[in-house]
Amino acid sequence: MSENSPFLSISGLCKSYGSRVALRGIDLDLQRGEFLCLFGPNGAGKSTLLKIIATLLRPNAGQVRVQGYDLKEQPEQYRSRLGMVSHQSFVYQDLTVLENLEFYAALYGVEQPRQRALQLLEQVNLADRYDMPAANLSRGMQQRLTIARALVNDPALLLLDEPYTGLDEHAASVLREQLQILHDRKRTIIMVTHNLRRGMESATRLGILARGKLVYLQQKEAVDPSTFEQLYFRHLEAL
Repeated sequence: MSENSPFLSISGLCKSYGSRVALRGIDLDLQRGEFLCLFGPNGAGKSTLLKIIATLLRPNAGQVRVQGYDLKEQPEQYRSRLGMVSHQSFVYQDLTVLENLEFYAALYGVEQPRQRALQLLEQVNLADRYDMPAANLSRGMQQRLTIARALVNDPALLLLDEPYTGLDEHAASVLREQLQILHDRKRTIIMVTHNLRRGMESATRLGILARGKLVYLQQKEAVDPSTFEQLYFRHLEAL
């Protein structure tokens, strides 16, 4: 993989569920360290796209490569570079906050799993809740623990599927701060959300997915925040 090669390369990605087409030939390249936020209505194909990138679904056609690894040909090497936050937290409610992270660190073969778990709890501001059962956490704290779980293997690519769902305004602000900390030049992030304002706050690149097509893709610095909502709906109405 040369220095100029995309960190993530998606080409001709298609997915159908019987007669229903979810993705219609997605092409997308991301460079290392970019933070892409994809917006779109329900049924646009956003979650399907993330699940394919995360190897949770197989496409009908097309290719996904991360750092030169092919999703189909080298799945284990590929998965070791991924972290995902989805609608399911994959957090064990009867374990403590620390025990959850120690478990996942051991699962990934992380050296010194307790040290890694404690480091992540500091990173997501949950160190003072280390001995609390996950079931007793608020929705916002659950989401921060889920992010810590997704980071336990120090992934180069982080996938976020509607991370603001169910959060109150305070919890959403805390999550935004955590995402800004996570987005450094070594970590690439893809987030899908309905929340235009929150998505624009965090991302460096914006996309619109509608009816299985990537109908818009632009650097955030080239987008006028005051008119983006109008632009979003124009693209949806044009289909």
